[in-house]
Amino acid sequence: MIHRLNVRFFGSLLLVLSGFPMLAQSQKAPNIIVILADDLGYGDLGCYGHPTISTPNLDRMAVEGMRFTEFYSGAAVCTPSRAALLTGRLPARTGVYGKGDVFRQNSASGLPLSEVTVAEMLKEKGYATGLVGKWHLGHLREFLPTRQGFDYWFGTPYSNDMGKVFTTSKAGVYGIPPGPRANAPALPLYKNETIIEEEPDQHFLTKRYTDEVIQFIKRSKDKPFLMYYASNFPHTPLYASPDFEGKSPRGLYGDVVAELDWSVGQILKTLKELKLDQNTLVFFTSDNGPWLVQKDHGGSAGLLFEGKNSTYEGGMRVPGIAWWPGKIKANVTSTALMSNMDLLPTIAAVAKASLPKDRILDGIDQSGVLFGQQEKAREMLPYYLNEQVFAIRKGSWKAHFLTHASYSPAAPDVHATPLLYNIDNDPSEKYDLAKDYPDIVADLTKEYEKQKTSFTLPPSEIEKVLPSPQKQN
Repeated sequence: MIHRLNVRFFGSLLLVLSGFPMLAQSQKAPNIIVILADDLGYGDLGCYGHPTISTPNLDRMAVEGMRFTEFYSGAAVCTPSRAALLTGRLPARTGVYGKGDVFRQNSASGLPLSEVTVAEMLKEKGYATGLVGKWHLGHLREFLPTRQGFDYWFGTPYSNDMGKVFTTSKAGVYGIPPGPRANAPALPLYKNETIIEEEPDQHFLTKRYTDEVIQFIKRSKDKPFLMYYASNFPHTPLYASPDFEGKSPRGLYGDVVAELDWSVGQILKTLKELKLDQNTLVFFTSDNGPWLVQKDHGGSAGLLFEGKNSTYEGGMRVPGIAWWPGKIKANVTSTALMSNMDLLPTIAAVAKASLPKDRILDGIDQSGVLFGQQEKAREMLPYYLNEQVFAIRKGSWKAHFLTHASYSPAAPDVHATPLLYNIDNDPSEKYDLAKDYPDIVADLTKEYEKQKTSFTLPPSEIEKVLPSPQKQN
């Protein structure tokens, strides 16, 4: 009788202990991982229709989670898009706009320190916060990510072409030949606030970044953490490690995307091995559309028109995949309108963090969409290029008031009667319906005028430059 009782007792104890990891996951505040590709186009993943680029890990991530078909970057180029993601605010509202489009080696400013980043928000909740990869929001010490809420940083302060090598393309672009640029400063690789290398071998950058992300997860597994993994790729110049180079039928661009896909797979595998997967929200996206002027070294927007540096769909509609086993229903394709500005308020809701109350946020909490409680949360989306509103989307309709081909030196075309497209029916923006729907034009024009006067434009931070390039120690 005593023996049977002991068996029952220890059997019950084993059941309790076997469920402890899951219980521990549910009791700890959720971990957050945001993975940001650089210049990845809407059509560059298998799960978004690319015929030859192999992305099995991201495809599986989409099958196990939610794939957004109408997810947008906060801007059409790198720097302002990253500002939008981290602050939940329009880049023009924060001053992250201007001639030149992005922060460079001679920039005298960065993301204003008065802004509240998602890292600063989560630190208030006791989160460990890490960034691995490209920052591109100010290279001077006072603007580095370690001054913007991140406990740890391993990566570059700006794009991977802002060094001594401009491109690996045989033809070159902008008339600049491939190869070294003698007068350019070296691309620095940082660990926290220290430069540990100059001109790191970019063939191995994705592997090094992957290891850094995994090590951060392992160090931080006993407390809630935020990992912002901002890859330098597939922005040119393109580099893949020997394990991937020459393997993709899409050429070097496909090699680079395939290695980025491998990197995501390693991170998800680590979460599962550490039994953190059911308490971790992972979101994958891109900072803007494909850099079309790079030709075969740039990506594809699929059926969308145009690319990076344009407010047509191809410039700002990007992949968006959300993954959280047990929380986000598997194999869901969502047509909900969503912007990367929505990530901050959505993460705040998920983590039960307090949003900054002393400023206007342009992002919207989309947690109800993620968890299947509502079909959509956002109705309207403005498309900015620098400080100007170029287009407005409301529901299925999009009106272009200004249009500009990506990286064209010409001034934008101004449309007295805006171009009107039904984006659901015509995502390629081929058929102007303005004459047929004057009421829709009038409604979107009101939204456009309202957007133009919704805030006072602050000075441009991007246009603040140093008298001469400075090198940091």
